[in-house]
Amino acid sequence: MAAQAAAAAQAAAAQAAQAEAAESWYLALLGFAEHFRTSSPPKIRLCVHCLQAVFPFKPPQRIEARTHLQLGSVLYHHTKNSEQARSHLEKAWLISQQIPQFEDVKFEAASLLSELYCQENSVDAAKPLLRKAIQISQQTPYWHCRLLFQLAQLHTLEKDLVSACDLLGVGAEYARVVGSEYTRALFLLSKGMLLLMERKLQEVHPLLTLCGQIVENWQGNPIQKESLRVFFLVLQVTHYLDAGQVKSVKPCLKQLQQCIQTISTLHDDEILPSNPADLFHWLPKEHMCVLVYLVTVMHSMQAGYLEKAQKYTDKALMQLEKLKMLDCSPILSSFQVILLEHIIMCRLVTGHKATALQEISQVCQLCQQSPRLFSNHAAQLHTLLLYSLLERINPDHSFPVSSHCLRAAAFYVRGLFSFFQGRYNEAKRFLRETLKMSNAEDLNRLTACSLVLLGHIFYVLGNHRESNNMVVPAMQLASKIPDMSVQLWSSALLRDLNKACGNAMDAHEAAQMHQNFSQQLLQDHIEACSLPEHNLITWTDGPPPLQFQAQNGPNTSLASLL
Repeated sequence: MAAQAAAAAQAAAAQAAQAEAAESWYLALLGFAEHFRTSSPPKIRLCVHCLQAVFPFKPPQRIEARTHLQLGSVLYHHTKNSEQARSHLEKAWLISQQIPQFEDVKFEAASLLSELYCQENSVDAAKPLLRKAIQISQQTPYWHCRLLFQLAQLHTLEKDLVSACDLLGVGAEYARVVGSEYTRALFLLSKGMLLLMERKLQEVHPLLTLCGQIVENWQGNPIQKESLRVFFLVLQVTHYLDAGQVKSVKPCLKQLQQCIQTISTLHDDEILPSNPADLFHWLPKEHMCVLVYLVTVMHSMQAGYLEKAQKYTDKALMQLEKLKMLDCSPILSSFQVILLEHIIMCRLVTGHKATALQEISQVCQLCQQSPRLFSNHAAQLHTLLLYSLLERINPDHSFPVSSHCLRAAAFYVRGLFSFFQGRYNEAKRFLRETLKMSNAEDLNRLTACSLVLLGHIFYVLGNHRESNNMVVPAMQLASKIPDMSVQLWSSALLRDLNKACGNAMDAHEAAQMHQNFSQQLLQDHIEACSLPEHNLITWTDGPPPLQFQAQNGPNTSLASLL
């Protein structure tokens, strides 16, 4: 018995020594691999060699699976060798499913592999993989929630918003069951965002009300709480703007701006939440800051405060310029394109077509770098470029839209159409409807356009006094925006009105203003036509053409970025 015990002890000692030796060689190779990966610049080939050197030692399954995951991750993130990356990740996923209590490797492999499948346009392979991972991760709250978010995002990218909403609803209920009100709010807010995209407004209202209650009642990390409030307020503000309610949105927008100021003063708390299901962030606070600038620009554009829109666009683009030096997140490029789209509209209204063309060229360059960006923004690019799209606006069609702003604009288009057909009374009726709606929500550009067109109608009808009552406020409002085209139109009307009324001095002053505006617009038109980017207006289909480098002309704050 003693001999058997001694033999057993000897075998155990030998096993322990072998395990210790195995651990030492593994840790050495792992240390070298990490050293090469974090070198400056990274030495990825040497890192891969160190990790591949693990396999000849016939390591235990845990080490084998983890090494396949590490190799797959390094190859996926740092090389273009997607085939090898996929092979290693598939092996990590397969082996880890056979090992109990190995959730981190198992679910990280599933998450990364499905991401790679999507990148290779193998969405049909990614979906069942994620579904299986979700099914077997219910005892691991962090991974279960993360995989639900990932599958919901995949459905969203495919425009299958119904499936995405269903998954987010499942996630919200799961988070409630595991006691994570914070992550429940994230799921519900994400669902609210998709419902807004689907225009399911009857479902959005009760959902946002519930989210507001959860956010206010949740007591936790101050940055996480404020980030939830930013998410909630961004949805509220975009909901108002989508409905064209520019005046009604102001209290929410002010709250949002105050909220982002509060976040910027808070220090990141490195204490991890006690509930693993709470280990999520909606956006980094630097990204939230850019987003708040963006919705402020959207509001300023709708309200007709173009100088304010330009000021906030410049601030946001400067912030983006700094962020993109360190962060290659795709959302930053999306923010950049949307900001450029708004500043381009600004330039067109204020009479700076040459700068607008150069910025359209910048948007084309950004879209060329990302097929998804191009598919999402091609329509906006064409709208900014092509006159032929105007022919598709038929004012005789009904406008079954919920947006206050769009309905007001539709009445203006109908009024303009009636004016050109000489049906002046009908035109006045449409334009008065536009004025009533635009005044209710401070839609300044629509107000200015309606006033000057009404002034033109009264002038044609010989009612000079009423015409003057329309044109003078139109000119004041257009100067405040500033809208160069309305200023040009108003100054021409004021010149003709004063001439008809015998006011020679006022007529001369208005004529001088008209001459100045004409010269500015003509000079801008000549400059725009001389730019290489002017060839973009002939692009009507397919991917954007090869970019033209401007030799002269104005620069923008993004020149160094591109």
